[in-house]
Amino acid sequence: MRLTDLLHPHLDDVTSVVDATSGGLRLDPYLHLPPGVGLTRHEQPVGEGELMLLCYGPDLALHGTEADCLAALERMRPGGRGLIVFGHPGTDLPYHRLLDALVAHRCQVLHAAALGYTHLHAGAVFACTRELLPPHDWFGRPLLADGFATALRIADEYVLADFVSRSQRARLIDLERAAEETARALESAREDGLAERLAAALRDKDQLSSALRRARERTGVLESRVAMLEGSTSLRIGKALVSAARSPKRGAARLPGELYGLWRQRKAKGRPAGAQVFAPAPEPGTDDRFHLSHRALSVAPRDRLVITGVLTDRTAQDFGADAVVSRVLPHDGRLLVERTDPDVFLVQLSACAAHDGPWSLTGTGLAPDLDRRLAELITQARGLGRTAVLWRDGPASSTPGLSQLPWDTVLDGDTGTALCRLDPVADGRDRLRDVFLQDSTRVRLARLAALTGGPDPLAERRIAVLAAPRDATDVARLVAQVLGQLHRPAEVVVADPAGLALDELTAASVAVHAGPPTAPWVADWTDLTEDRPDTLLLDLLCAQEFSGADAVGRTPAADDYAFVPALRPLLVRRSLLDSGAPPERWSRAGHRLFAVRGKEPS
Repeated sequence: MRLTDLLHPHLDDVTSVVDATSGGLRLDPYLHLPPGVGLTRHEQPVGEGELMLLCYGPDLALHGTEADCLAALERMRPGGRGLIVFGHPGTDLPYHRLLDALVAHRCQVLHAAALGYTHLHAGAVFACTRELLPPHDWFGRPLLADGFATALRIADEYVLADFVSRSQRARLIDLERAAEETARALESAREDGLAERLAAALRDKDQLSSALRRARERTGVLESRVAMLEGSTSLRIGKALVSAARSPKRGAARLPGELYGLWRQRKAKGRPAGAQVFAPAPEPGTDDRFHLSHRALSVAPRDRLVITGVLTDRTAQDFGADAVVSRVLPHDGRLLVERTDPDVFLVQLSACAAHDGPWSLTGTGLAPDLDRRLAELITQARGLGRTAVLWRDGPASSTPGLSQLPWDTVLDGDTGTALCRLDPVADGRDRLRDVFLQDSTRVRLARLAALTGGPDPLAERRIAVLAAPRDATDVARLVAQVLGQLHRPAEVVVADPAGLALDELTAASVAVHAGPPTAPWVADWTDLTEDRPDTLLLDLLCAQEFSGADAVGRTPAADDYAFVPALRPLLVRRSLLDSGAPPERWSRAGHRLFAVRGKEPS
């Protein structure tokens, strides 16, 4: 939730917002106050028609001190309201440090909600009152109740919520501790595996150098022997006889002369030319080592997850859209694991439980040779510092032997659904959105990448928004549209970010900068007068992931989920935009254009 969404429902009858924060954080860019409500700062009591703005958090320089916050609460008078924002995460909110002061000054908390900013995680609206006010529901609407019923509800909910929160906090602490221990173990294993791979590479280098040196020496000896044979008198006589036999008329006449010449050369003091072939001795100080060059070597950072393992045909095809997939066979598994150097060695249970395929019946006890070879591959992968993962997408009882193998991690559940396998007409737009956000193959791969430390496939869903706000109204509209998207952009590109009040975007983890965009996809929002539904970017990315197109947009004919020769682009691949080609030439250049019809806001 944005701060303005929490504040505005409580601005009825409020004409002035009093900024009582003492830290370095400026909250006015987050408020977007409506006309008729001003922002002031004074040290007077706050009463009817006023709302006090407070901040409390762990960073004293940013959020202010606790003493300043408690002193500001002393200025509250009946009829006044307040909004306090917290820099603490919701699970660690130290509300007990302010609770006594709120009660002492007759302040009742009306509504609390989580905020989606990096340094502000929660907020609460309160009011100074002489009598108990009705509480609010989850949507911020007041509940109708008399004083006793309100007090009874608050008391009951306090006891029950405290009981539930204690168990949840304990579980969260346990999960955080387990996650830290797992991360440390994984990092240690990765470092150990890197050292082992380096040592193995050095051993292989020494062995290759030694073998190459022996081969060179053997080749030199053979070349010397060949040269000696070619220069020997016996071989030359044999050649002369063969030539004479092939051409008896001319060869027989020349044969005595050739034999006499050979006899004269043999009697000469000097050795015949070419009879000796010696390799020159290396000069002192020169490098006599042997080097092996690889012409097919490519050095580049990995930007895709590399998976090697046992997978079904369908899973390998779906994973191949976002990762480098290599499927091992029983006879080439060891070589493939070594050559591909994967991020993860993955075994899919359904590929072993299938009735056909190279790894059929693995783990069932009916194919002990396959069980042994799979165990060897897991040991090899772990020895190389790779993570061995069992993806249990079926009942474990179907392959009980797999559970006995030394896996680093076991994932339960299906491998997701590729959006290209859905039918937009039969499944509907809501089904596409749900699969895109929660059940797509890319989401499953992101979970796998997080466990192994590989590249995140969800980085391909990052969007950059191009905007050109001119005044405060445009800024407010831009911030509302960006933060209101169900699929929030990763960055906003403006010509001069320093001169605009875009702090709320930065606080919501949206990068704001000038210059060229860095995200894989770009959306042009320079026209801020256009109404954009909160599902716009979500629907555009759903269409792109369904089609694999280079640009997604609309057509005058309102085509929906169809490839078209021309469109008005709404989402464009950054590489296509950087090429500088006009949109009317994209289709003729071989780029795929996909049309999607606009939808109403959800």
